[in-house]
Amino acid sequence: MAAIDYFFSLLSPWTYFAGARLEEMAAAHGAAITYKPIDATRVFKATGGLPLAERPVARQEYRAQELRRTSAKTGMPYHFQPAHWPTDPEPASLSVIAVAQAGGPAGALARAFLTAVWVEQKDIADPAVVAEKLAEVGAEPGPIDLDAARALYEANTDEAIARGAFGVPFYIIGEERFWGQDKLDDLATHLARL
Repeated sequence: MAAIDYFFSLLSPWTYFAGARLEEMAAAHGAAITYKPIDATRVFKATGGLPLAERPVARQEYRAQELRRTSAKTGMPYHFQPAHWPTDPEPASLSVIAVAQAGGPAGALARAFLTAVWVEQKDIADPAVVAEKLAEVGAEPGPIDLDAARALYEANTDEAIARGAFGVPFYIIGEERFWGQDKLDDLATHLARL
């Protein structure tokens, strides 16, 4: 069985636009997904990336155009400047880690948080929003060991950097790396060859 390590940020519009396609492709090819929320800011710093506000204007303008085009192409709505972005992704990320560790619907929970940010304009740092999204997907991780989840969050980030990830979403199968939701078709082609 192929194993996909999925490194992502719950604040990334590109991760939002990936939707459920990764899960659909994995199911079609009998592959397993390991969900690994990361601190994208730390990954950017370690790999030469810049936070959005520090990028040249031409890059910021191009990003805006790409987001509009991607929304139109996918049919997925989004708010270009959501009310709670950026925010602290850690509370939501730790809950995704806890749900994944418990064998629960980590993918569905991650998508619920992304929708909360980019469509519903909710603050995923708010404990009430975290609880709402856990209930929405039927996830019951039980008491979350915050120290253990935080250690995994940091370990995921360290692993992403060590394995050559430099953005989000980032998918790794063995030594093959795929950056961005627009590379999911390439990922599917790779899975079909395994």
